[in-house]
Amino acid sequence: MSKHGKILVAMSGGIDSTVAAIMLHNQGYEVIGMTMKTWDYASSGGSKKETGCCNLDSINDARAVAVDMGFPHFIIDIREEFGDAVIENFVDEYLAGRTPNPCVLCNTHIKWNALLKRANMMGCEFIATGHYAQLRNENSRWIVSKGHDDWKDQSYVLWGLTQPVLNITRFPLGGFKKTEIRQMCEKWGYKELAKKSESYEICFIPDNDYRGFLKRRVDGLEEKVKGGNFVLTDGTIVGQHEGYPFYTIGQRKGLNIALGKPMFVTDINPETNTVFLGEEVELNRTGMLVGGINLVKYASIDEGMEVTAKIRYKDSGTAAVLYNDEKNIRAEFLSEVKGIAPGQSAVFYDGNDLVGGGIIQKSFNLKD
Repeated sequence: MSKHGKILVAMSGGIDSTVAAIMLHNQGYEVIGMTMKTWDYASSGGSKKETGCCNLDSINDARAVAVDMGFPHFIIDIREEFGDAVIENFVDEYLAGRTPNPCVLCNTHIKWNALLKRANMMGCEFIATGHYAQLRNENSRWIVSKGHDDWKDQSYVLWGLTQPVLNITRFPLGGFKKTEIRQMCEKWGYKELAKKSESYEICFIPDNDYRGFLKRRVDGLEEKVKGGNFVLTDGTIVGQHEGYPFYTIGQRKGLNIALGKPMFVTDINPETNTVFLGEEVELNRTGMLVGGINLVKYASIDEGMEVTAKIRYKDSGTAAVLYNDEKNIRAEFLSEVKGIAPGQSAVFYDGNDLVGGGIIQKSFNLKD
């Protein structure tokens, strides 16, 4: 009989999930390791070897640790589930002129669903991951807060987790810094793993060439979208582009157009295949509409609630006021924010606590 219960741990083969599994094992949990095969990069026609959680070396690393520690380890193939939800959404969002965040979708809908399903099958009371975030129960709600390591904090990607999911979730690394995790890993005898570099690429695009991925994924895409216009915000046509799906809000490099000053993508209209350009100041907005809301700290949003809003993972955050707008939330910033991209996640914080988040639908200026 285990001291704390049976727990299913997502093990990618990386240092964080490995240390999380060992830590829980040492604490007296009955650990079962599970590695998820999400993607076979060779099937996409890419030129670079698959990396991160999808490659054979990482799977073998996870299994080797489980064998060393004496707990079971399973590999599950969720490529079909992953492809249907994450990759189709990724392609659809770019074709709609938006910028998707596949890692958030994968975390909150695919990987957690897979964990929950297998946890139920195996009689596990809890599930755990190596995310740098903290969790507590307060006022009958499970509250996610930022990890102790500011640089590694991953609460941003967890905004979609619901209360029933959080009820059985554990984040054992939340109170530690990455340097401490590396030290633990080395102390336990996994010196090579402790030196393992981190991967920041999208797992199914390890060469970071999302344009090439879209071209391979959608037959005839290049021919269908090439020849659209670059247009200034005053309506002046200044050139032709390669196709609207190949551009993102805030993009400066790779425009292949010279106008005598730095220009940025400020808006995209997929219906007319138009990419709007402007100077950097034209990226500034003072509000956004956010849909697909999931609330974590509170059951509802009070009109005029003051929060810190993040519009991307490494965003430091900007003070904002929230208002309910039917099923959406309207966020009004107290200062201008640059490069708000529809399709990305907007995440709201009360201090270090995760209030909730959603998907950016559009941005606007309050004076308009």
